Amino acid sequence: MTNFIHPKSQLGKNVTVEHFSTVNEDVTIGDNTWIGPNVTIFPGTRIGKDCKIFPGAVIGTIPQDLKFEGEYSTVQIGDRVVIRECVTVNRGTKITGNTSVGSDTMLMAYVHVAHDCVIGEHCILANATNLAGHVSIEDYAYFGGMSGAHQFTKIGKHAFISGGSMIGKDVPPFCLVMRNPAQYAGINSVGLKRNNFTTEEIHMIQDVYRSIFGNNGLNTSQALQKIEEEIPGSALRDYILQFVKTSERGIIKGID
Repeated sequence: MTNFIHPKSQLGKNVTVEHFSTVNEDVTIGDNTWIGPNVTIFPGTRIGKDCKIFPGAVIGTIPQDLKFEGEYSTVQIGDRVVIRECVTVNRGTKITGNTSVGSDTMLMAYVHVAHDCVIGEHCILANATNLAGHVSIEDYAYFGGMSGAHQFTKIGKHAFISGGSMIGKDVPPFCLVMRNPAQYAGINSVGLKRNNFTTEEIHMIQDVYRSIFGNNGLNTSQALQKIEEEIPGSALRDYILQFVKTSERGIIKGID
């Protein structure tokens, strides 16, 4: 046998582990998942159903954090997740205890997901995207290749990060951002149309961000007040407002 599957690991039905791969103890793998050759899966890893993990991926290693003291922690991978070549996903630390990747997400080649990150469902991180610790990415967010996110940053739903961008502040939902440091460059209108947002919803989102990022002389607090006064309440409007109001690092700036 040219692979190693620890007897204390738990594999579901129809799981394939190819040559030269290692599945350690305290690992759970769901039904119909394919583990390609030369993959290493460390203790504390939980992988869902129908996933595909390509050669060279390393899942569940201890955090690259000098404060880590050997505490027990996990990695949680959802269902139908695709993890391409040489991706690395680290376990959590005692702060949260877990790193998670949501269902139907794709991590392309050489992506790094650091400790305590939370990636939502239906996300795509293109080649060589790097996430520092404690980054939170909400559903349907996309990262272009060779982009990165500073620790503790948060990226909202349906945001699109252009390739090569460096995230140092929170990215509100539905935004298109680019440059280093990343700046607001409009809304992700193409992504919203593909995900069946109506024309009226897209126009409302544009109006909200014109108030926040437009050259109107308003600071963020004033812009939020203006939005509440002038744009009728809705789930989408209120979600954007709540995201901005609760941002701990502050949000990105507009294009200079």
